[in-house]
Amino acid sequence: MNTATEPIHLMNNYARWPISLVKGQGNQVWDDQGKQYLDFTSGIAVTSLGHVPPKVTAKLHQQLDTLWHCSNLFHIPQQAVLSEKLSKLSGLDSAFFCNSGAEANEALIKIARRYAQKVKGTGRFEIITFSQSFHGRTLATLTATGQDKVKDGFAPLPTGFVTVPYNDLAAVEAAITDNTCGIMLELVQGEGGVHPAEEAWVQGLRKLCDEHGLLLLVDEIQTGIGRTGTWFAFQQYGVKPDAISLAKGLGSGFPIGAIVATSEVAQAFAPGTHGTTFGGNPLAMTAGIATLETMEEEHILERVGQIEKQLLAGLHKLQADHPTKVVAVRGKGLLVGVELAIPSADVISFAREQSVILLSAGPNVLRLLPSFITTQAEIDQVISVIDKALTQ
Repeated sequence: MNTATEPIHLMNNYARWPISLVKGQGNQVWDDQGKQYLDFTSGIAVTSLGHVPPKVTAKLHQQLDTLWHCSNLFHIPQQAVLSEKLSKLSGLDSAFFCNSGAEANEALIKIARRYAQKVKGTGRFEIITFSQSFHGRTLATLTATGQDKVKDGFAPLPTGFVTVPYNDLAAVEAAITDNTCGIMLELVQGEGGVHPAEEAWVQGLRKLCDEHGLLLLVDEIQTGIGRTGTWFAFQQYGVKPDAISLAKGLGSGFPIGAIVATSEVAQAFAPGTHGTTFGGNPLAMTAGIATLETMEEEHILERVGQIEKQLLAGLHKLQADHPTKVVAVRGKGLLVGVELAIPSADVISFAREQSVILLSAGPNVLRLLPSFITTQAEIDQVISVIDKALTQ
């Protein structure tokens, strides 16, 4: 049965494509009609090791037969393992686990405010964020988001956020007041058009935070866990944040979120100050541990660098072949944006007809998010499809 139409008992809050996916393996997915597609989105930067990665799957099957849930009233041994791994990889000290990226950014906002008020003893509460950013869809995180379209119809929004232009240090400095407690940013704006931060600007933000006693909060929901070619995007900027948020690629598709902070900032979360029923459950922790172990054992970060070179070579040739239609190619690692002079939706629709799934990052930007196991043949397939779309 084709289930590509919206079921009558589901709220209509997604502009879904006319496809029902029922199976995935590696970089391939199948719909309920048996049609096969190349997924060049990784489930929006989630299935970085491909769909149903074998080692993660095996560990999850083992955990499914052992224990699913016990709540955070008890010690969960897998939390200790995963938090230690994230600490060693990031250079930060303590983790808190939740279920999603929006929850992770909520925790980031809460810990910043509580650190300012309860650890430092100030009344500070405002966080500076940036235009075209995207931090989630809870009330606090959509307020932090620098895009008006996600805020429409949800007034009144929480106070405590100031939005300024991206890559503009003077604007940030002018926005700092006695109420400011932190600066929150993505180092590559994914939803906002795939715009990387400038290195000098990020280092300037770190300096401003140090001078004014503010926290530097990095949203690594989409950029973290190898997506930009290093474990975390901040490692390419010569700075150390005070706290980061994680989700997407951390669990290979299993729902998981986290924040990792310095021990100084982590003081703000004392018993009873923040929590979650499902966050950090044994299944999610197992998925996170297995994902990181697989990436380490298989030297995945080296593969990310190789795939990036192959992909950029193909895209720059496309730009040379279609100079009036391909405006720019930008990004980091395997988070790549292709700015077009035509609507990205037209290319995405054509690609879908050719059995390739692509994403947009705004009305004129293709967002390419291949998995870390992508082959040269799959890159060639995608480049060929985009070439045909631009030619037509």
